[in-house]
Amino acid sequence: MEQDLEYDVLIIGAGAVGCAVARALSRYTARVAVLEQEADVAAGTSGRNSAVVHAGFNNRPGSRMAKLCVAGNQGFEALCNDLDVPYQKTGKLLVGFDEQDMATLRRLKAQGDTNGCRGLAMLTQAELHAKLPQVGGIGAMHSPETGIFDPFLYTVALAENAAANGVSFFFRAPVTQIRAIPGGWQVTAVGKRFTTRYLVNSAGLFSAQVAKLAGVGDYRIYPCRGEYFILDQIARDVLPLPVYPAPKQGAGGLGVHLTPTVHGNLLIGPSAEYIDAPADTASTQPVLDELFRQAQRLLPGLERRQIIGAYAGIRPKQAPPGEGGYWDFVLREDRPGLIDLVGIESPGLTASAPLAEEVVALIGQGMDLTPDPTYDGHREGIPRFRDLPPEERERLIEQDPDFGEVICRCQTVTKAELRRAIKNPLGVKTIAGIKYRAWATTGRCQGGYCLPRIAQLLTEDYGLAPEDVTYRGDGSNLFVGRVK
Repeated sequence: MEQDLEYDVLIIGAGAVGCAVARALSRYTARVAVLEQEADVAAGTSGRNSAVVHAGFNNRPGSRMAKLCVAGNQGFEALCNDLDVPYQKTGKLLVGFDEQDMATLRRLKAQGDTNGCRGLAMLTQAELHAKLPQVGGIGAMHSPETGIFDPFLYTVALAENAAANGVSFFFRAPVTQIRAIPGGWQVTAVGKRFTTRYLVNSAGLFSAQVAKLAGVGDYRIYPCRGEYFILDQIARDVLPLPVYPAPKQGAGGLGVHLTPTVHGNLLIGPSAEYIDAPADTASTQPVLDELFRQAQRLLPGLERRQIIGAYAGIRPKQAPPGEGGYWDFVLREDRPGLIDLVGIESPGLTASAPLAEEVVALIGQGMDLTPDPTYDGHREGIPRFRDLPPEERERLIEQDPDFGEVICRCQTVTKAELRRAIKNPLGVKTIAGIKYRAWATTGRCQGGYCLPRIAQLLTEDYGLAPEDVTYRGDGSNLFVGRVK
């Protein structure tokens, strides 16, 4: 085995929280690296969710979950501006269908007021229907501070900004061994040994397994799958803000809801089903049928012909089956130099930056963190050609003619955008990585037209063999060779 790679802080897991910790630490001169078992960031829970910035009224007063959700919500827009990530403060409605639901909503409002949520208000049936006449229900609670964003691009942006400030990322690097050594930890991954003063376990669905490798066997994660439908880009005409039902006691999630995305689609979901396998992101017909039935209760005008796709995400729950609900985030130094982040489910994305600050504060108690005078917290993303005014499009085409060639017709994604996605700072060259950076293959045809052209770019312009073109990394190869 080659010589140990030495770092001051080693982070396991490149989800939103792990990447937020990496970016927060990049403000200092510390040597920082991130290990991720998949081929890209946000390959787990961070990339498969409702894409909502929560306000913080669902969480128990006094909990870390409540405090950090509210803090994250109130700083999220500024953070997205720094990182050039799409964000919209839409507000949200929670709808009641009977008096028991309305009592739940009044309780949530009181809880949110206690947590420091801003502007929560109860709506009568008349006020609800005046605001959204297409929505059913006898009343609602309005949360004006709820927003929507692009969670994959958010995680990419955190990672790219961290990398630009000196953080190293290692992909396809599952951790196989962790052992304590004098003054720190030694970690084995992908045939390499890493030594570090601080080890941050931000492995999401696998956080309990990583903790056990480090000698902490007290945690248990229960995977809870949530399935979604993706509808066509009808949100602007149908629903301008997320609409949720009043949550039910003991459920594993917040109930099936309708959420517009920053890209104009409408999401239906998620379900909440405890499963055994933390990587089982299958979509199942009975669950999807029930999703649509519940969605039509909220929005009777929905039609199945509007559906263009489906996906599933998995919550890393600590609350076991039969109990449901939420346990608080775990963030603690379980051994000297070992910081475990366990059970970071929703609202973990909203709370990711404040969680990262708490991790940095813990590390700062044990080692000197010297500010790096060269740190730059701003990141510039790939221009979205389709969203630009005509004069800006013309200027870009003059600078780079590839902006004049549209590869993804559904989403009007140009060859120049795809090239920038392929040449991303993290070195990711999977189809999914390109998809989430440039938003190609996400339209009505779901890649039927543009995916072969993206693969052609990878093989002819960037030197990949056809057999090495993968969707998400190892085991998802798209081709076995050429036929002509």
